[in-house]
Parts: sequence; C-alpha cells; structure tokens
Amino acid sequence: MPTMRTQIYASGNDDRWFLCQGEDAADVFVFHEPNGPSGGSRSRIELTTFLASGSGSPEHRTLLTMIGSLVGTAHAGSGTTDRGPEPGAAGAEPTPGEAAAST
Repeated sequence: MPTMRTQIYASGNDDRWFLCQGEDAADVFVFHEPNGPSGGSRSRIELTTFLASGSGSPEHRTLLTMIGSLVGTAHAGSGTTDRGPEPGAAGAEPTPGEAAAST
C-alpha cells in the first residue's frame, strides 16, 4: 500500500504540511513541503517530534484540532461517556481492616 497523506495546513507562502501514514499502520509522520522559491528541502518529521515541538504554529494547532475532532467523532455514535462504573457494578474488594470496621 502506498503512503497515504492528508494535508494539515498550507501557509500563505505555499509551504504545506501533511499527516502521512506509511505502509505500516504504525508509521505515522508529518511531511513538510517548503515552497519552491524558499529553496528548502522536503522533510519527514516523526509525529512525536512534531507534537513535542508545540510551538503554537498554525500547522501544529491545526493538527491538534484534527486529532480532537477524531476523538469527538469516535464518541458521537457510542452513546457512552467516561463517568465511572455503572450503577450496581462491583467495586474493589475491601482490605481485611476495612471489612472488620464496617461490620
């Protein structure tokens, strides 16, 4: 399977950033294509490195927004939220001291 990519952001000077997935599903990275006149070279940035840079750049904020929308989409149809155990669910077993104190 070829590398799949989705554009994250295009700057006003035509630099572009893409979220990419390689042939291995765990191979996820950011690919930066600088604009032609800048003379820069294309670069692959490991996802952890890109996220850790956290510079507040537009491309970084846009990727975080994309990730957040995936979380919202995943929960939209599930009808469940993270509220703790269901009513009547078994809790943790008491320690021996707790059991004696409650009787």
